[in-house]
Amino acid sequence: MTLEFLEGNKLKLLMNGSEYFPALLAAFDAAQTEIYLETYIFADDETGRQIAASLVRAAKRGVSVHVLVDGFGSKGMFEQTRILLSGANIEVLIFGPKTSPLTLRRNRLRRLHRKLVVVDANVAFVGGINIIDDMHTPRHTPPRYDYAVRIEGPLLKSVVEQSERLWHRVAWASLRQTVQRRPPVSASARGDQRAALVVRDNLSHRSDIEDAYLAAFAEAREEIIVANAYFFPGARFRHALRAAARRGVRVVLLLQGRVEYALLHYASRALYGPLLDAGVEIYEYHKSFLHAKVAVIDQRWSTVGSSNIDPFSLMLAREANIVVDDAAFSRELGRSLYEHMREGAMVVAKNAWHGQPLWRRALIWSAYGCARLLMGLVGYGGKHYGSSEQLGRSPL
Repeated sequence: MTLEFLEGNKLKLLMNGSEYFPALLAAFDAAQTEIYLETYIFADDETGRQIAASLVRAAKRGVSVHVLVDGFGSKGMFEQTRILLSGANIEVLIFGPKTSPLTLRRNRLRRLHRKLVVVDANVAFVGGINIIDDMHTPRHTPPRYDYAVRIEGPLLKSVVEQSERLWHRVAWASLRQTVQRRPPVSASARGDQRAALVVRDNLSHRSDIEDAYLAAFAEAREEIIVANAYFFPGARFRHALRAAARRGVRVVLLLQGRVEYALLHYASRALYGPLLDAGVEIYEYHKSFLHAKVAVIDQRWSTVGSSNIDPFSLMLAREANIVVDDAAFSRELGRSLYEHMREGAMVVAKNAWHGQPLWRRALIWSAYGCARLLMGLVGYGGKHYGSSEQLGRSPL
């Protein structure tokens, strides 16, 4: 896959909801024609209510507002907000197949995980931040750590096309007719940054995000930094990281240190040993819950988006990442990642990792086996994740 980079964009990196939500509210309050909002989670908390109120104000001004949320991610959080939005003549659609909650069929796990917003076909937002308060975390830890990007320029055309295409597909599947006003896309040059939109779906873009990572890893010469909340990559991804480290590239992983989903947390640790042995540096972020899905390569190539590096994101969910070929943007993101590593992460030492007590090894290996079994039940497994021999004689 060859990325279609577009010139002339103006990009702004936004960190956490403290920067993202004010930018989103300002765009909504300035909207004149149309708003598209896609999100995995739309919570009925203080932040969610602020966003909903801004959308209602826009609708009352005559703006055509479209809200698409994932039925699983927002389950139990969105009903009151849905009633409020619908009452303001805002079009609301729920993404998700109608299947039994007990089934393990693969289509039940296909979710709308991307976070994408378009306002007046003039400004867009792509990233990993849901409509939920930063402090809405287990045990009320410091704010969730994540990124998004504000976009102006020619890349808008790609974002608008993706938003409209998915909206009308879900509307058709829901037997809903929707109003479409189609404002002209403001695709003229707004800056000097090159960027591309990369999506993952279950049709023609099944592996585009993973392929973009792998192509960038293959070309890396100095440094790869990957920060990802849920890290459980397949064999191709792990091989590419090890290969880069062995040819002298510094490879740094910033991963979730806190336990959020226990099975994935411990299963992912089974992959640490071979990566550490190949020279990959691993840092675990403990200051708060890491939710970022970003990377920087050679201080030039970078990506920000919704895609985790796990089976859910790489094989099942609809995802959207922006890939940037720009030194200034990539250096800014790289500096932010290193600052967070210094302030809130702990290095995983190779010798200490291999010297773990037997009970912890057994816990990690058991979690890994359960995760592999679950992937097999929904149709994935060996060819993506490799055998235990490919992991090494012991994953630890």
